[in-house]
Amino acid sequence: MPVPKPHLSGFHSRGFLPHLKAEGGIYFTTFRLADSLPRQTVARLAERHADRGHRARAVNQTTSSNVIAVAQAQEVAEIEVLLDRGSGAAWLRTPELAEVVTQTLRHFEGERYHLHAWVVMPNHVHAVVEPSGQHTLGAILHSWKSYTAQAANRQLGRQGAFWQRESYDHLVRDAKDLAGCCEYTEHNPVKANLCHAAHDWPWSSAYLRPKTL
Repeated sequence: MPVPKPHLSGFHSRGFLPHLKAEGGIYFTTFRLADSLPRQTVARLAERHADRGHRARAVNQTTSSNVIAVAQAQEVAEIEVLLDRGSGAAWLRTPELAEVVTQTLRHFEGERYHLHAWVVMPNHVHAVVEPSGQHTLGAILHSWKSYTAQAANRQLGRQGAFWQRESYDHLVRDAKDLAGCCEYTEHNPVKANLCHAAHDWPWSSAYLRPKTL
């Protein structure tokens, strides 16, 4: 299907990674467990964010956007390597908790959003999501994270933050970018050596797709 041409409405932030909002956009989004990154890494990313903000304000808008994009790509690559090591408690290794997140992602599919691809990893979640109507990406993420955090904490008998407040959102540019984001999402368990083929991982969109011989 063709990728809609979104109306860009600027960068915003839910932490130290920049986010680009759009009306009618498709997003590759990643959110992770609260303890999935070492504190030293979180502190380093926050420091980089502050430094990048100072540098961006000192140059024109075009240069500023390029600086943000390059820095963001570097930070995301670093984060992905750490996440795929399964650091932290990795509560989503527990099938019951992975299933809670899976069912939550799928609950409003076709009503509030369309999911092009998704996967629940041991300590993070990837989703390629297209919000519908007046539903925003921020509201969708809040709903997912709020419900699953409460349900997971009840099952674990714990209190406190379950998800990291920060998430990473990439605005899909075109059909090629969409295909790449979907492939990355569904093959993340293979890349992390959790299974041999994408359709073997029970908590992903690839698993639900009809198997071909």
